[in-house]
Amino acid sequence: MPSEEPKPRRRQARGERRIASLLQAAANVFCTSGYTAASTNAIAREASVSPGTLYQYFPNKEAIAVELSERLLHQMRETHGQAFTPANLALPLDRMLDAVLDPFIAFNVENPAFLALMHGSEPIPGQIAEEHDALHASLLTRVESLLGHYLPDTPTAERHQVAEMTFALFKAGLDLVMTHEGAERDAYVTELKRALFRYLDPLIGDAARPAESGIHTP
Repeated sequence: MPSEEPKPRRRQARGERRIASLLQAAANVFCTSGYTAASTNAIAREASVSPGTLYQYFPNKEAIAVELSERLLHQMRETHGQAFTPANLALPLDRMLDAVLDPFIAFNVENPAFLALMHGSEPIPGQIAEEHDALHASLLTRVESLLGHYLPDTPTAERHQVAEMTFALFKAGLDLVMTHEGAERDAYVTELKRALFRYLDPLIGDAARPAESGIHTP
């Protein structure tokens, strides 16, 4: 039986652009309406296409959410690589916080649908929840490893508690960052870094002395 000929590259590129447009429209709708209230009709309207066109690419809302979340999770994992580098971990605490937090904050500001899907109060498809849990566990492990650089002699259980508290403080501060814009958002970013510095500095002690940065801790 003869194999199917590959689709023309132009058609493939057009299809990828359409998928990207639909996913961006879905991201906008999930942010404004939430996952539960969102509908395929609303997503189609946001993308300026007919529902029939949408169904050519996705069978239902869940499939759209899963595809969107997979792409966002992939981008978030790439952010891990930008933040948790040996060079960053060798920095003094205040500069390390700048270097590690800035990529994560930028990612969430550029992709508000990530928080809407992953951290909203509404139920989401199980596949998304499982992948988010795996990402959370991976991030927590990276934070523990980061703390281990400064606190190599601290018992594992204690280091895990500090990592969980650090992660919780970051998520709480990120919620405030995301609900503001412009100069107010910048101010909350500074407050978030200051809060984490003041929590971690007494624990880390002389392992990482502060240097010049935008945190301006006394």
